[in-house]
Amino acid sequence: MTTTTESRTVFETSGSDLDAARSMFEQTYEASGFLPERTERAFGYRFRSVGDQTMSLRSTRFDARMVGEVDSGDQVSVAWVTDGGGVLDVGRDEVALAPGRPVVFPIGRPYRFDLADVRQSVVQFDRTFLERIAAEAYGTEPGTLVFDHTAIPGAQAVRAWNHQVQEASRIVLGNTPVSVLALADTARRTALALLSTFPHRITARQVPLPAGATGRVRSAIEYMHAAAHTPITTTDVAEHVGLSIRGLQQAFQRQVGIAPNALLRGIRLDRVRDELRAGTPADTTVASVAVDWGFAHLGRFSAAYARRFGEYPRDTLHG
Repeated sequence: MTTTTESRTVFETSGSDLDAARSMFEQTYEASGFLPERTERAFGYRFRSVGDQTMSLRSTRFDARMVGEVDSGDQVSVAWVTDGGGVLDVGRDEVALAPGRPVVFPIGRPYRFDLADVRQSVVQFDRTFLERIAAEAYGTEPGTLVFDHTAIPGAQAVRAWNHQVQEASRIVLGNTPVSVLALADTARRTALALLSTFPHRITARQVPLPAGATGRVRSAIEYMHAAAHTPITTTDVAEHVGLSIRGLQQAFQRQVGIAPNALLRGIRLDRVRDELRAGTPADTTVASVAVDWGFAHLGRFSAAYARRFGEYPRDTLHG
């Protein structure tokens, strides 16, 4: 069941059907191939998630063994168990999930897991949000956060993390109404606690930047590259860097001589070209790739593609 309050979305479900549990977890984590297996315990499950698109607090009870593969996508998650356990990143950089030890899930790639009879809590962040908080904290440009999920945080760091999670739980999971501002402040404090607890580094995003792009224009372009696969508009870009639409347009014209919507369209055209080059006529169509990247009018898309690359998209695909 999903409910939405003033600023939080609550999803919770429970039951005793093994197939229903498998289906629910596959949908929740956008995965497939989960293989549940009964243990000595009587089977039952419960899952609850409370939060917003920036941060959510999740809890799971699963009285069985579950094996599968998950891709973290655009999320950064920290998990810990109070009962049961298992192994994350099976066959690669394996790490035990055991009571008393919070662990960052592997990020940016699929990983396999093997867990049994767990009572598990998870704090999950939107990856872009966490990278923006890291950039503010370190006074750098936003970059890709890379965590060593096998590193064991020190006892003092874990105590500080647990304290912040308790404070966040009091606000996010409480029964009283919570303002958007209070929820955002809680997410920011918890993000900073995560950065203080778990070893990480920031790597510069390797995106092509036009000459002259600095400050907010550079941040806007990096954001466009990072989120081009989502339905963002220049309004979202302007909001992301703290400018008005007019301010964003003027900054782009002054620094790089191109309108922000034209640059975003060009990034998406480049992504289309990459997919067409990687595909074959047997498994790819120009129309499906164009629509996936937000080009609904195929005639205008084809003309814009030809102007940018000197050939029509069908020629790229067949070439």
